Amino acid sequence: QVQLVESGGGSVQAGGSLRLSCAASGYASSRNCMGWFRQTPGKEREKVAGFYRVGGTTYYADSVKGRFTISQDYAKNTLYLQMNSLKPEDTAMYYCAADASCNRLWSGYPQYWGQGTQVTVSS
Repeated sequence: QVQLVESGGGSVQAGGSLRLSCAASGYASSRNCMGWFRQTPGKEREKVAGFYRVGGTTYYADSVKGRFTISQDYAKNTLYLQMNSLKPEDTAMYYCAADASCNRLWSGYPQYWGQGTQVTVSS
């Protein structure tokens, strides 16, 4: 069983920064692939960034490339999402997710989800 606990959300003005954290526990092989998704009411869940533990491969949605950075601290079992140059359209509930398979995670259907952390960006 994998547990994911997000933190770091909050309110910030446009142009500001936030760092989200996702503390993970459970079998490491069950979370070979981890990532961040976001969702706003009435919209489909959007894949934001992904990280493949083996090799450190990363993925970014076009909407966040150059502004967001995903990283992992293996010693702390924590996944991070550094978000810079935030825009009002980045406002959403952000979810950490994990799966043994990157195909499943990046298809939008990972096995494990965190509870979410709200990010609000004001103009």
